[in-house]
Amino acid sequence: MKAVTVKPNLRNQQRVDVVSDIVIEKPDGCQINCKISNMSRTGVMIYCNQEAAGQLIPRLRAPTPGNWIDVKARFSVPVVATQPVSILAKGHIVHLRRMARDEFQLGIKFADFEGNGFDYIDRYVRKLLADTLKPA
Repeated sequence: MKAVTVKPNLRNQQRVDVVSDIVIEKPDGCQINCKISNMSRTGVMIYCNQEAAGQLIPRLRAPTPGNWIDVKARFSVPVVATQPVSILAKGHIVHLRRMARDEFQLGIKFADFEGNGFDYIDRYVRKLLADTLKPA
């Protein structure tokens, strides 16, 4: 009998669609501009072109569990409509998917936040989820 392999549930948090700028910083200080596709309390999905994806993930090979790629992410979320706050989060690239010839999605799992970053993301995601549940 073959043993069942347990895979971690990477989608244990509800995601919200968000389109926003994000800067990904590699450990060597190189910064790559990308776009956010969706976000949860535990991570963010970004999309970028092949050149940017290649800078973040050598040879465009999906990271394997335990061999994730460490990065820092800088982006803003609107805590109140008139005041966006800047978020700095350390994380790991844990997912790579080619969407089109020159478009890739990368999943980043948050590991640590500077200041109140987690609270701001939690509040923002909660608000977006509540807005989707309101009757039209």
